[in-house]
Amino acid sequence: MFTGIIEHVGSLVTVDHGHGGSRLGVALGPLAEGTRLGDSICVSGACLTVDRLDGDLAAFDCSPETRRKTTIAGWRAGQRLNLERALRVGDRLGGHLVGGHVDGVGRVVERRREGDGERLTIVLPDGGAVRVVEKGSLAIDGVSLTTWDCRGARCSIAVIPHTLSRTTLADLRPGDPVNLETDPIGRWVEAMMGTPR
Repeated sequence: MFTGIIEHVGSLVTVDHGHGGSRLGVALGPLAEGTRLGDSICVSGACLTVDRLDGDLAAFDCSPETRRKTTIAGWRAGQRLNLERALRVGDRLGGHLVGGHVDGVGRVVERRREGDGERLTIVLPDGGAVRVVEKGSLAIDGVSLTTWDCRGARCSIAVIPHTLSRTTLADLRPGDPVNLETDPIGRWVEAMMGTPR
């Protein structure tokens, strides 16, 4: 589990998009210290397992299913990535519970200045895989955010300057795809109520 509070913005050093999935080489920076083989790291919203370590460079294998459900197929070397290590028992939960299991890919349709921060408007993917509620939690590229102005398949996110300066959200432009993960508590409530997706 993760919290959606980004620890470091790393970079994609190498990428190989093969027929059987993708292999990524990610510079972890300071997160490399204490990271071990088999550890889970949330990489721009996707929970991936460290397969190899060489200094601060970690290798990750992505299954075809992970690649289908995420933006990973479009990732290119040099791209900046949001990174968060898995929670440890006793850690603070500063954001919301994030599993690193991307529900679908949305798209930024608007970005505009509001006060000292910015407002991002996201179009949710077709099919209802990602559901949002007013003032609910949504992970966007692994960042824990609060939704508002939810209208049909659109919602807005207010991003404060601190978050813009410490995540890749500042890089987003209209038309860009983003990994989305619904609040897992809401997902369970929905399943128990028998609401079809």
